[in-house]
Formats: sequence, C-alpha cells, structure tokens
Amino acid sequence: MASTTKGAKVTGVRAVALVGPAGAGKTSLAEAMLFASGTISRLGSVEAGTTVGDSSPEARARRGSTEINLTRFEYLGDKFAIIDTPGAVGFAADGYAALGSADMAIVVVDPEPERAALAEPILRRLNALGIPHAVFVNKIDAARGRIHDLLEAMQPMSGAPLVARQIPIREGEKITGFVDIALERAHRYVPGKESERIDIPADLAEREASDRYHMLETLADHDDELLETLLMDEQPSLDRVLKDLTDEARAGWVVPVMFGSALNGFGVHRLLKMLRHEAPAVELAARRLGTNGKGVHVFKVANGGAVGRLALARVLGNGLSEGADLTEDIRAGALFALQGDKTNKLAAADAGDIVAIAKADAAKAGMIFGSSSDIGSEYLIDLPPRNATIALRAKNRQDDVKLSTALHKLVEEDPALEWTQDDSSHETLLRGINDEHLNVTLQRLKRRYGVDVETHAPKIAYRESIRKGVMQRGRHKKQSGGHGQYGDVVIEVRPLPRGSGFVFEEKISGGVVPKQWIPAVEAGVRDAMEKGPLGFPVVDVAVTLVDGSYHTVDSSELAFRLAGKLAMCEALAQCQPYLLEPVVHVAITSPPGTGSKMGSVVSSRRGQILNLGAHPDWQHWDMVEAHLPMASLNGLDAELRSLSQGLASFTAEFDHLSELSGKLADDVVKQATLEPA
Repeated sequence: MASTTKGAKVTGVRAVALVGPAGAGKTSLAEAMLFASGTISRLGSVEAGTTVGDSSPEARARRGSTEINLTRFEYLGDKFAIIDTPGAVGFAADGYAALGSADMAIVVVDPEPERAALAEPILRRLNALGIPHAVFVNKIDAARGRIHDLLEAMQPMSGAPLVARQIPIREGEKITGFVDIALERAHRYVPGKESERIDIPADLAEREASDRYHMLETLADHDDELLETLLMDEQPSLDRVLKDLTDEARAGWVVPVMFGSALNGFGVHRLLKMLRHEAPAVELAARRLGTNGKGVHVFKVANGGAVGRLALARVLGNGLSEGADLTEDIRAGALFALQGDKTNKLAAADAGDIVAIAKADAAKAGMIFGSSSDIGSEYLIDLPPRNATIALRAKNRQDDVKLSTALHKLVEEDPALEWTQDDSSHETLLRGINDEHLNVTLQRLKRRYGVDVETHAPKIAYRESIRKGVMQRGRHKKQSGGHGQYGDVVIEVRPLPRGSGFVFEEKISGGVVPKQWIPAVEAGVRDAMEKGPLGFPVVDVAVTLVDGSYHTVDSSELAFRLAGKLAMCEALAQCQPYLLEPVVHVAITSPPGTGSKMGSVVSSRRGQILNLGAHPDWQHWDMVEAHLPMASLNGLDAELRSLSQGLASFTAEFDHLSELSGKLADDVVKQATLEPA
C-alpha cells in the first residue's frame, strides 16, 4: 500500500470500474450514480433503452451491454469516472484493458446465494491484477436468501476477506433499510432519495455488535494497535475504525460489501460515500501499470463516431492538454470527455481523468505512453479464447474492399475479434468469443459501414491418406506442330505413419530423367496431392521416382511436371484412399458440480474424454479434457453455457488427424463433390 494515499484526502479524478456477471445491474447502477450525484435529472431504464450507457442500437436491442460505457460525475466535491463493463462472456473482453487502469472495482452481484458462482471469474481476475475492489449486492429489495449465506458462498472465491459493512433491516419478508456497522447508525430506504436516519431496531442490536466486532477483528489482522485495543476489551475510536477501513480497502487487504437497489436508488448514496473515502488515488494504478506515476494508458480505440477515430485513455500523471506530445512521433489531438455516446470537448484533462484523444492514429489499445520520448510498453491483456468462427463474404462483390476496411476497424476496437484470409479454403474468416459476439459484430458491420454479408460455417480441414502402395507410370506426350511435349516417369507411392507429412526421393540411374527436371516431377506430384481422389489434400505419403524416359527435343520442365501429376493422380486412386478429420484437444472449465454435464456433451459430439475432475487452479471448479472432432465444435460454446449459467468456457487446439469412416465419411465426400472447385 502506498503511503502517499494512506488515509489521505484524494485529489484528481478517480476511475471506478463496474464489473460482474450479466444481468446483475451494472448499467442500472451507473445510471443511479449519475442520478444520485445530480448529473442527470431523470433516472433512465435499461429495459426502456433510456440510460446514458448502453446507447448503441445493439446494446438496446439486447437490453444488455455490448461494449464499455464511460460516464463521469462529481459527488460532494469529488470527481469520478465510471467504467461500466459488459458482463456477458461474449463482450467481457472489451473491458479487460480498461479494468487495468481503474483505481477500484465494484463487483455487482445478485443477492441469491445460488448465483454466487457467477462472480468467481471476475473476482479471480481482480485478484490477479491486484485491483482493490468492493462488492455491491444489487436488487436487495427482491432478495429471497440471506446476505450471510451469499457472503459465505463468495468468500472462497475472494483473495481477501469479505467485510460486510451493513446488515439488513427486514420488515416481514422485505429488506427496508440497513444498519451501518462502522458508524453504528440505522437508515430506512426512501425511493429515489437518500435514506433517512432511524434508531437501530432493538432486535438487531445484538447482531450489530457481533458483526461489528467480527469486522474489527478482520481489520486488526493488519493493525497491531487495533488488535491490542480489542485484546484489552476496549472500544476503538470511530476515527481509528474509519481510517483502517480506508487504508485496508485501498490496499486490497479487505473487500467491503454493501447492498442496495440500483433501480430504486437504495444504498447508492452510501456507496458513493464509501468511494469518496476508500477509492485510491491514480498513483496506485499508475504504479500497477508499471509507469513512474506519469503517462497515459490507452485502453480502447473507438471508430465510427461523429469525431472519427478516438483513442480512449486514462491520464495517469499530472494532466494532459490538447497538442501534448505522447511520444516524439505521436501528438494528442483534441480531447473529449465522454458521457455515454455524447462527447464534450476539453482544453485539458485532470490527473486520473478518462478522455478520448483524437488524431492519435498510432495509438492502439493496451499502449502505455510514459513521460519520456520513447513509446511506452503494451499492457498485456489475457483475452478469453475465440471459440466461434464464421466464413463471410460481401453480398455485393463490389464491397470487397469496403468489407476489408470495415473488418480492420472493428478488430482494432475489439481485441477479442480476429479476421484472416484462409489460404487453403480461400475464405474470409471472422473469429470471436462466441456466436452472440459475432452476431453483434455483423450488426455493427452493416449499421456503421453499410456492408451486407453472407455467412456460413467455415470449411473443415479434412485430409486424406492411403492404405497401400503402388508403382505407377505417368507419361505426358503431345505433338501439335513444332516442338512437342514429352515427359515419362515411373513413381513408387507408399503410405507413411500418421503425422509424417510428405517425403520425395529419387533413385534414377543412367540419366533416364535428367537431374534438372527431377524437381519438376516433385512439383507435379505435389500438384496432384492438393486434391486427392476423395476431394481433399493428401498427407502422410512417400513418393520415389524410380524410372522414366525423355526426348532430347520435346522434353521440358512443364512436360515432366505434368507427367509427375498424372502418375500421382492415377496412383492415389489405386492406393485405397481414406478420409482423415482434424481432432482438437479441448479443455473445458465449468462451475462446481457441472463436470458430468460437460462430459455428456462431449460424448454426444463423438468426443473421447481424457480426464474429468477438479480444476487444478480453481477451487471447487471442474475441468474436462477431451479429444473432439473439429466438426463437432460448432455450437459447443452455446450448449456448454446453457448448462452452466453462462460460466463454462473452453479452449481448443489442434491435436491430430483421425480416420473418419462409414456414413459420416460418405457424407463429407459427397458434400465436397457438390462444392464448386
């Protein structure tokens, strides 16, 4: 923990990230913060599509975030920038880089204990990045379970003790207020306003004292003076308690837990007051990012807005002004403050502020510019695996160049996307986290850039090989006036063990095939292997050139290449060709108790389970390792997520080729014959 912020009043702008599972209410909480601070006069609704955040057509159609939302407000003289990150797996990567520059994160969760596991991935990410964080239990007015049970379920996921800062006040089945444990004050919720002060209910006095002592014991783990006070059975001063809460939350030694309802404004003012005291200053984030306390961290590139390409960045140092040099070659253009999809031009940005920088075309997501003239390092982002791939082409062939330009811009602003041109299938491939991610990308492609595309599943990289060897002659002879064409070769073809590739040898004696044309024979053989008798590239064969003949006038490189191709084509048809399909090694990570379901899915897709057991790093989570045909990956992500509350994920890497026979092989070969050459 930095002594510069220990217990001190923080100046500048503090960046707070809202994180957590999809549907927990992060965007609603951001809206409630804007309303509570007086920044907006009317509370918007995600359902109605009237929030400051989630302003894109794609987000409003989904009623959920598809990219980060940036907002800002001032509360009781303190300035805050809010980074509202998407919770859905397909869009979560958009907030990963931005999360790294946040001073504090608020993990927004549902109140039901059975949904606690949904928060585990983000809690582990925050622990790994070393970002101080708090938990806000949303929708408390609709809670059915006990807060205690929720925290008990979440504690094993957290790298630091969860410290409840409030206990609920219940009237019947509903939670109508809270007792602030630190201040020992009770409050009743008032819809849309600050809660009103009331006396601590008599039936909660004993529990309040017990929970407060437990909180103090946790704080005393890092404060010997407080520990001594408790051992002496004395009450610490309120100033001491508040200072410890601030210091230990900023250091990440404890995780404060608060609750409320974003839709009704319950608990939002109390959350904002906690942030005023306990969110660290920007210096800690700067140090975590490896800078010397100065610099600019670019966490996203945005294209397609009214002001053109913008680099979204956190100012880590002493402020930034328009025209300032980021490096010797990169200068900041105009600066803009972002409030949802609205931009407001700034002359300068304060320390800690989040701004959009125009005309910094060389700045890319992840770059950190220091105070020196050298370009800063790139903050590495651990992206989730891209488990969905589609092939696409422009409906109008005249849009091909336009499509390439648009894909470049989309990939630039979304690091979880990737597009390539596949050399073997001649397809344009777009890869993303899952089907939902790609569907939204295609919607943006059409809306922003006016490109309509056709999509289909990518071709599977089937291969074929042979069971037996043969000897085959290939003779190319053509006479059409003048010089003719003559090439004559005899080759021996034999199978090789799986994974051996291709081997070409020559055992020519007596110069029956001149040495200068032997490479042409090999080239012809390779030409034939590009598409075997079954319609796919041939692998794992050895070819030996053993004999042949030539003509002193009519023989040429082309003639021997054609002879080699003819011999190989005829040989392969006699070698009992068979089909090979690519098989991937799949590792599935899933929540506690779902491993057997994941295994069943793998088995139903012709998979071979290699291991089913506990995850080696995540306590209580399951891991399934298996070999799975690449053709079975289509739709796997959606099926796994449907059985795991959206939490299961997998990685897939090519492992080997395996023989495919029977009707499945017949269907693949038949389909290949129907496709245009």
